[in-house]
Amino acid sequence: MQIVSIQGQTGPSDIAVGERIESLPAFLPSDARRVIVTDANVARLHRHRFPPAEVITIGTGEKNKTLESVAHIYRELIRLEADRFTFLVAIGGGLVCDAAGFAASTYMRGIPYGFVATTLLAQVDASVGGKNGVNFDGFKNMVGVFNQPRFVICDLNLLKTLPPGELANGLAEIVKHAAICDSAYFDAIENNVSRIDALDPACIEELVLKSVLIKSQVVNRDEKEAGERRKLNFGHTFGHAIEKCTALAHGEAVSIGMVLAARFSQQRTGFPPESRMRLTALLHRLGLPTELPTAPDAVLQALGKDKKRQGESVHFVCLERLGRAVVQPIELSDLSTFLTTAFDTA
Repeated sequence: MQIVSIQGQTGPSDIAVGERIESLPAFLPSDARRVIVTDANVARLHRHRFPPAEVITIGTGEKNKTLESVAHIYRELIRLEADRFTFLVAIGGGLVCDAAGFAASTYMRGIPYGFVATTLLAQVDASVGGKNGVNFDGFKNMVGVFNQPRFVICDLNLLKTLPPGELANGLAEIVKHAAICDSAYFDAIENNVSRIDALDPACIEELVLKSVLIKSQVVNRDEKEAGERRKLNFGHTFGHAIEKCTALAHGEAVSIGMVLAARFSQQRTGFPPESRMRLTALLHRLGLPTELPTAPDAVLQALGKDKKRQGESVHFVCLERLGRAVVQPIELSDLSTFLTTAFDTA
């Protein structure tokens, strides 16, 4: 087990990679009341491993990443007479962590909380960095806060109960981290696809640790996404729009978004075409989609609602080479023209 720390404005956050869910009591204050938030699937598989606590259950799936789910948590906390000294623990994937983290950050103006991340996506991305939020009217993460969890436990053994598609969601974010920050990491992923497919424990732990290190280093330098942290949005401008307009999961949409962003980078920053082909091939080998699944009209409309929009432009992440990303203001009209052309030639 290794600890990676983020020094946030709301306090430190320790990410324990390789820790077990059975060790959760050691991370909790001994004198605080404990309330756990989870979903039905996680409760069915792992509730017998939870420490003694009141349990709040929310729905599964992206459709439940809403203010209604947060309101349900509020109502349950009120029913349980939870006070400002209550400690909230989210045990689940990205949806559970986002909704519970947002609820904890706003209930009674904020109560302390921590995460046990049960999916690969949550372990390498969603639970790390203190961004907690929910969707609103179908727009991704439109309502949220920056507030660090006291801890994140990444129990790698929990990944064994995930379906293959859910693992692929996390792999998309792992590839993203390599593409924007570390070409050697990208090489290592390429060279270990068979071990990843087999869920080789040492390989998976190395991937989770490396991605957590990359994200924590970025967040430590730019917690509130004023500059460098924007690089973590590589593939997400197109990806969030695609996710809104299709039934694709987050990682699947981001995978397509990265392919499109790489193609756009060829035009804008001279990203080598052979590197784009390597990126596309790796995503395909990992079981992720790489082609647009729908016509561009709805995607174009969703682009205009991106949180990174500023006037008629958006902070867009391009690659200069594998392992090096830059953020540029790009006119929405330029992205629209590109996307239409990309669809026509996809």
